[in-house]
Amino acid sequence: MSIDKSLVSKSKLGRHRNVLTRTERIKILEEDGSWNEKKSVYGLPKVKSMKVTVKKKVKKVAEVADGKEKAS
Repeated sequence: MSIDKSLVSKSKLGRHRNVLTRTERIKILEEDGSWNEKKSVYGLPKVKSMKVTVKKKVKKVAEVADGKEKAS
């Protein structure tokens, strides 16, 4: 049995999900411009949801700076 949305903490509601609701899929299709009001809400095309991750480059920069100081 699932928990009602009002009882779930907000941090869990904001996480990345693979399965989107119908309204979320329609919203993404509208943003892409591939949706209009004349189309049926049934049989929607698949929508790819990607999780964006940011890689840290601070360590590499620090290692390069240490290498230059040792070479000098």
